[in-house]
Amino acid sequence: MSKVRLALTQTNPTVGDIQGNLKAIVSNIDEAIKQGANLVLFGEMALTGYPIEDLATRESFLLEAEKAVKELTQILQNPSYKDLTVVIGHPALTKANETHGWAIAQNCATVIQSGQIIGRYAKHHLPNYSVFDEYRVFVPGNELLTFELNGLKFSTVICEDIWQSGGPVAELSKNKTDVTLILNGSPFEIDKDDRRLSLVSELSKKHSCAAVYLNLVGGQDDLVFDGDSIVVDSKARLVARAKQFKTDLVLLDINDKDDISVVGEHHLTKPNDNWQIWNALVLGLRDYVQKNGFKSVVLGLSGGIDSAVCATIAADAIGAQNVFGVSMPSRYSSDGSKDDALDLADRRGINYQVQSIENLVKPFETQLELADLSAENLQARVRGVILMSLSNKYGMLTLTTGNKTELAVGYSTMYGDTVGGYAPIKDVEKTLVWELAKWRNEYAKSRNEVEPIPESSIEKPPSAELRPDQVDQDSLPPYDVLDAILDAYVNKRKSTKEIISFGFDEALVNKVLALVDRAEWKRRQGAIGPKITGMAFGRDRRLPITNKFKG
Repeated sequence: MSKVRLALTQTNPTVGDIQGNLKAIVSNIDEAIKQGANLVLFGEMALTGYPIEDLATRESFLLEAEKAVKELTQILQNPSYKDLTVVIGHPALTKANETHGWAIAQNCATVIQSGQIIGRYAKHHLPNYSVFDEYRVFVPGNELLTFELNGLKFSTVICEDIWQSGGPVAELSKNKTDVTLILNGSPFEIDKDDRRLSLVSELSKKHSCAAVYLNLVGGQDDLVFDGDSIVVDSKARLVARAKQFKTDLVLLDINDKDDISVVGEHHLTKPNDNWQIWNALVLGLRDYVQKNGFKSVVLGLSGGIDSAVCATIAADAIGAQNVFGVSMPSRYSSDGSKDDALDLADRRGINYQVQSIENLVKPFETQLELADLSAENLQARVRGVILMSLSNKYGMLTLTTGNKTELAVGYSTMYGDTVGGYAPIKDVEKTLVWELAKWRNEYAKSRNEVEPIPESSIEKPPSAELRPDQVDQDSLPPYDVLDAILDAYVNKRKSTKEIISFGFDEALVNKVLALVDRAEWKRRQGAIGPKITGMAFGRDRRLPITNKFKG
């Protein structure tokens, strides 16, 4: 019999649904007890969901969270929970701010043992970069929380505390901690799982302790939490890895800091990057739809690669029967594009209809005497009206299908193809869209399923089809070149001179960077979408719209 059987409960909370989250927490505790656990760990803000943003400044919200902690404590006083220890993440009210008139909160972890609160830890390092604004809404704690259970010492810290030096984590060695419990709300980014493992391994080696890194899972607006919780022993050996993009319950028998074993089957390997990216996009869309009360989605099906990938993501997320694709051909739409749109719908069983835009476009063109670019934009805007009308009529969420490359250079029509409440590939550059399409087809083949995306949608030159024989490369450089320039400018924050020094044509660099700078106003008005990179538009990259700085 092990000294401690620890249950890692990787949950998917909904921000603000405190009672619903509490119910799920109790259900997980009951399941953990059935499997012999005497210590149950939950993630950062598992009780309220995360991030709570300015809800942290509302006293009524914080009091409701505190009430739920008390409810959980009372539940755990039942004899059936005797000798059980639970560690739960939540916000807590500290004091009223008389100067500004809002509440002051801390990001906390409370330890409940045998139905009694024995300690509370407040997060020390409050991130104020990328997607995080915690320094704005929380105040830090300064003391490490350590408790004993069956002869083992456990210390509790929260997320950013292990990413920065100093603070309570520095006390782990002095406290002779056996196991560090790390509550996390760490959003997915490509390759971030490797950085987490390296960080946790370094902590275990530096402080000679085992480390349990428990992450949330689920979509929250434009963030996706991927789970992928990990456990290393005091020698930095990877012991356990929870599922990625799914809720999970992992049981560990802990006899000592270097004697930890997993109960039942487990896998330490992680899937490839394309699998991870695809599942992040699917989970982000699924949770946005379900947590906001939608039953179905509607999107335009042009026959192109972007709409094909978005429709496939949506079908994977909420079922093809809940996805409604609309072909909206104009006089410039090719037969091939119309055929590809129908083919896509047939392959996956997506609901499909055709709404020609010609009879709606003509009156505007005639009355306003539109031609050239204004006439092209009109077509996109009429399509946007159709999609939003269907959305209003049937209560469907409209998806906008633009990718990160188009978003960067403003290659879109405001109130046209930008229309929608959610953008599934907003943080996916064009070259990666193609890569994901090919991967998804190969994945289907490996499972003896129909490839969802028509090959012609992948192979043909992309085009908005707003004028005769139009292709994207009429206005933009080849996408592999464009994405490389954008990666340097947007993701790596390189200057004009630095980008030119990489071997790109000077005139082309100046043109692309000017397009990016001018399109800031469009990005401010765009729909949210799941973040998968370290520099997503919106939370990560925030620049003034009125901005004369160049270079």
